[in-house]
Formats: sequence, structure tokens, C-alpha cells
Amino acid sequence: MLKVLRQIARQGLRTEPAPQPDEALRVGAERIQRAVLEILGRALAIRQVDAGSCNGCELEINALGNPYYNIEGLGMHFVASPRHADLLLVTGPVSRHMETALRRTYDATPEPRLVVAVGDCGCNGGIFGAGYASCGQVANVIPVDVAVGGCPPPPLEILRGILTAVRAARA
Repeated sequence: MLKVLRQIARQGLRTEPAPQPDEALRVGAERIQRAVLEILGRALAIRQVDAGSCNGCELEINALGNPYYNIEGLGMHFVASPRHADLLLVTGPVSRHMETALRRTYDATPEPRLVVAVGDCGCNGGIFGAGYASCGQVANVIPVDVAVGGCPPPPLEILRGILTAVRAARA
């Protein structure tokens, strides 16, 4: 440990310089926020439902909240109650035990409601398919507006799926 401290004292801290801000990204974020506000008239409230996933998709959805993707800065936020939600973000193959809960969540979401199925399991049942313990894809239980494939899909694709659903609601 002492050897490492001496080396740091002799050479100093070596790091690369911080990247310069990219104003093109800021303009894109403002454009997205403006589009969401034009469509909904307010921020987009998202309710995330885990219908039986392995939590891979949840990790990617969680990454949407970090400073790199900054979903809150785009005028979108996650809510705890489906009664306050505009969009349901559903992950995983729907297990038999979650079938009723997912239907109730869907019914509790006010109109016009949007549903985005996330991950291969949510889109087509993935490796689980439909069987005695699984209903398979989300579309087997509730209507789906947009399906975002991948195992798990990257955060950017999830964000694109959300924006696609919002644009489709406008049309």
C-alpha cells in the first residue's frame, strides 16, 4: 500500500480530461420533451410492471434514470400507482400468478392508456413461452401498443419504444 501511495505522490493523479458538453444532445432532449408535452399536455407518467421476468429488463429500465439517459429530464417519470399512469411498461412472460394482477393494473390505468412490452419474454414469451405456469407474451393477457425486443433490450431501445408508443397515440 505504501508503494502505491508513493507512486501517486510522485506521478500525481492521472485521469483523462472531462468530455465537453454536446449542445446537439440538449436540443434533441428539448425536442423530445416538447413532443411529449404537445401530445399529452403534461409529463408522461409510467408504471412499470414486472409480470415474471428475470430482472434483466428491470436493470436496463433502471438505467433510464441515470444521468446519461435522464428520462426525468425528458418529461417522463415513474409512478407507484397505475391510477396516475399514462403508460404501462411490462416486462417478462406473464406468470399465471401475475395474470389477474396485470389485468387489474391495466383496468386501473385511465384512458387513453398505452402499453409497451419490454424484452423478448414480454414480446413473444422468450425461452419460457406459454405453459402451465406462464401465459407467455404480454399480448396474451392485455393489448400491447409497442413491443421492444431484446434480452434485455438496451435502455436506448426502451426509450425509443416509449417514444414510439407516445407518437402512435398522437396519430
